[in-house]
Amino acid sequence: MNDMEFDVLDALYFVQPFDAILEETELAAGELRKVLSELLNKGWVKCYGNRQAEMPIEPKDLGNDPASYFYLATKEGLLAHNGR
Repeated sequence: MNDMEFDVLDALYFVQPFDAILEETELAAGELRKVLSELLNKGWVKCYGNRQAEMPIEPKDLGNDPASYFYLATKEGLLAHNGR
């Protein structure tokens, strides 16, 4: 896990919109998109269409606007984050 992944996971203990993660991590939007994509592919983060986090969106179904979604660390992601 690199430092950017660690910082993003640190912000995702609760469901968060893209803009809140952007503000907390102070990453550039392009960097955050890349890190979220990597974390989604690792299974360390889930993506949702709304804050209630009822039905996760599969990474392949995301589309081109990751800023319109909400994100939450998975159990595996939290274990990786805390084990660092």
